[in-house]
Amino acid sequence: MGQGDAPCPNIADFRGEWHMDKLTEISFQIILYAGNGKSSAMEAIQEAKAGNFDEADRLIEEASTELGKAHGYQTKLLQEEASGEGTGVNVILVHSQDHLMTSMTVRDLAVEIIEIYRNK
Repeated sequence: MGQGDAPCPNIADFRGEWHMDKLTEISFQIILYAGNGKSSAMEAIQEAKAGNFDEADRLIEEASTELGKAHGYQTKLLQEEASGEGTGVNVILVHSQDHLMTSMTVRDLAVEIIEIYRNK
């Protein structure tokens, strides 16, 4: 190695960084779609409260679609983990999982609340 030459980085170091970047990107996708789903579910409750049940039903379907997208990203991570290609855990991933599960619960409760308004 000549004077001033930097040592060649280890490929494994880049692989770890790449996997962490990929994990962070997937985590943000989960947060995005889970947030969209939760927002649609909350809007659906407001529409039901106003007596707009067709719109409430449409928004619940939209919420389910968005949560399905988030769940798809989560499933991809689980499959990678199961095949031995897991990338570890970071705080953003933990936050994304919390956000997804909370959003799914909001959607489930919104369905019940809409039914209460519908039968009122």
